[in-house]
Amino acid sequence: MKFNELDLLPELLKSVQNMGFEETTPIQEQTIPLALAGKDVIGQAQTGTGKTAAFGLPMLQKIDVKNHNVQGLVIAPTRELAIQTQEELFRLSKDKRVKVTCVYGGADIGRQIKQIKGGAQIVVGTPGRMLDHIRRKTLKLNQVQTLVLDEADEMLNMGFIEDIETIIQEVPAERQTLLFSATMPAPIKRIGERFMQDPETVRIKTKTLSASTIQQYYTKARDNEKFDIMTRLLDVQNPKSAIVFGRTKRRVDELAKGLEMRGYQAEGIHGDLSQGKRMSVLKDFKKGKIDILVATDVAARGLDVSGLSHVYNYDIPQDPESYVHRIGRTGRAGEEGVAVTFVTPHEMGYLRTVEKLTKQPMTSLRPPTNDEALESQLKTAMADIQEMIDQNGLDKYEAAAEKLLSSYSAEDLAAALVKNMVKDPTDVPVSITPQRPLPSKDKRRGGGRGGKGKGNYSNNRRGKGGNRNYKGKGRSGDKGNRSNNRRSN
Repeated sequence: MKFNELDLLPELLKSVQNMGFEETTPIQEQTIPLALAGKDVIGQAQTGTGKTAAFGLPMLQKIDVKNHNVQGLVIAPTRELAIQTQEELFRLSKDKRVKVTCVYGGADIGRQIKQIKGGAQIVVGTPGRMLDHIRRKTLKLNQVQTLVLDEADEMLNMGFIEDIETIIQEVPAERQTLLFSATMPAPIKRIGERFMQDPETVRIKTKTLSASTIQQYYTKARDNEKFDIMTRLLDVQNPKSAIVFGRTKRRVDELAKGLEMRGYQAEGIHGDLSQGKRMSVLKDFKKGKIDILVATDVAARGLDVSGLSHVYNYDIPQDPESYVHRIGRTGRAGEEGVAVTFVTPHEMGYLRTVEKLTKQPMTSLRPPTNDEALESQLKTAMADIQEMIDQNGLDKYEAAAEKLLSSYSAEDLAAALVKNMVKDPTDVPVSITPQRPLPSKDKRRGGGRGGKGKGNYSNNRRGKGGNRNYKGKGRSGDKGNRSNNRRSN
């Protein structure tokens, strides 16, 4: 369905078109007509399905721009999701000129108070900071017409349900409520029963949770083997953009530092970083200044980092639903993606649980050897050298080249250049603090299983030929070029 087939205001349609959207996603197609009709809606959908526009457009449609009180309220589990939602609502309402503000912990509350008093008509925020404003009487909700609970299951996991119920009690009983959640555990269903009026349920089928365009692999390894295996995989698969998931903040910091030490453009993101730092890292990642983002589940939840070529689960998540959220960041919009999960022998039970949920078995992936990783680096270095020569502009260096050629052979000089562009990982030892594996789900220790079609590493890193397992993607220009970065590392 096209957006212009919906009963939306012309100014909202104009904003949607300016954002480059023409056709609705499944959650939008099913939710928007119900919400425009004033019905309460429970939507079961994951991040990246277009939920913000699904609830945002009907909410924006109802806003009276002449009324400078809060008319719409969106509760989100994390500051990152709140900021992302506020930004998208701002873009969707650009032509209607609705005032949207965001409130969350860790930021200047005085500035937030000023923005609310300045006539905010929609407030997006996290439960704790919203409650803070309510207690200070700086956020008045007596004129709210639309209440949105986004990623309700995540708010349940983070212990926010009581806060949410307190906030809901401050909102008029005569209102529209829209609730979105990837899963529907009993406490979320109870919220629907207690605080919603005959809600309509929109459910995106489970099969869409794990896209068929995502190739899913697992590699069995001890904890102290994971890092070296992952860096060899990065050399072979050569991801255009990737996210690495770690279980803890400490893990994320160590992984990001270790990747940088080995010449990758990587940065970590987790809850202990300042808001400014997190947004700066995310901005650099979107611009391609960072090739690898390392994150915890909570920090990455709701972040707009779609379109990734690869997802690496350095630690398998305890909750299989988290796995679905993680890998859902790749394989979108018809593009193929790759997801690789590292699993210790004692965690194989969790892998089988994930396979049951996704209804898609993972393929066992043989770790590449150092020689195979080096071969991939050499191919990339040679391609980069060819590109430098093709771009020309070498005239100013010819005199220096002639001087070198008078003392050394062309073969020795070329070998020195290649050596400078290739880094042997064994020259840079990295130690990652060991973590206990998740509690075993198997009675048999190790939970071993037979391998499935093990992949090989004969393909070119730039994606020409070779085994289809590795979807090697070359970088354009010098963006994300490890060989160029190593000189400064």
